[in-house]
Amino acid sequence: MESEIEAAETSNQEDSQHDNPDPERMRRQQSLLLSRSRVLQQLELSQNPRHREMLHQALADLEAQLAQFN
Repeated sequence: MESEIEAAETSNQEDSQHDNPDPERMRRQQSLLLSRSRVLQQLELSQNPRHREMLHQALADLEAQLAQFN
């Protein structure tokens, strides 16, 4: 009987961890999304080829980091 209670408690703890994502992880993801939107906005406005190349590289890096969240 006690082992069943312990197993149920462990299961409930695991379920609650999936329901409540890590706040630090969520903050990091939101920060990356905000940075990505800024880079996209700068790309729309930039006319300098070197600056655009740098922005494309930054965008690729941000998207690679965001892919780790999925």
